[in-house]
Amino acid sequence: MKVFIDIDTQIDFVFPAGALYAPGAERVIPKVAALNRYAAKHGIPVISSVCAHTEDAGEFKVWPPHCIVDTVGQKKPAATLLAAGQYIVEKNELDIFSSAEFVPLLERLDADECSVYGVLTEYCVKCAILGLLKTGRKVKLFTDAIHALDPQAGAAVIAEFVAAGGNLVPLPFDLQEE
Repeated sequence: MKVFIDIDTQIDFVFPAGALYAPGAERVIPKVAALNRYAAKHGIPVISSVCAHTEDAGEFKVWPPHCIVDTVGQKKPAATLLAAGQYIVEKNELDIFSSAEFVPLLERLDADECSVYGVLTEYCVKCAILGLLKTGRKVKLFTDAIHALDPQAGAAVIAEFVAAGGNLVPLPFDLQEE
């Protein structure tokens, strides 16, 4: 079964007022929202990862505090939320595979083809796409709906992904019609 995987499109990353804002990341929100709606309309489950940190998270030794549980910054933009068919997977580390619920969810959904999008390409998106490839699943990356903090690092991740057998795809439909 196909699944769409929306990586970390959270207020702290994608809005200028966010605690760990990546300049320009807000541009992916309409595309992520359209992909999520497209999936719902076509019966494709959406798995949305969210960072969910405690105030003393170890990650804050490297990064400024962000996505603290139950704060505005930890939430997903309303446009990216679905009424049904969306699974929210919380994680306390960069890698979605660090969440105990992710792999069992993939198995329960019988996911064999994963289409990925979100932020940030060289961090959490990288962990997701390369990790999914290692599981033997087909993995597609919607290149029009990702954002990198560092464009060169993002390009290097995309090259690594393609070399490992991943597929790059543009958005499959006209966003204005969805």
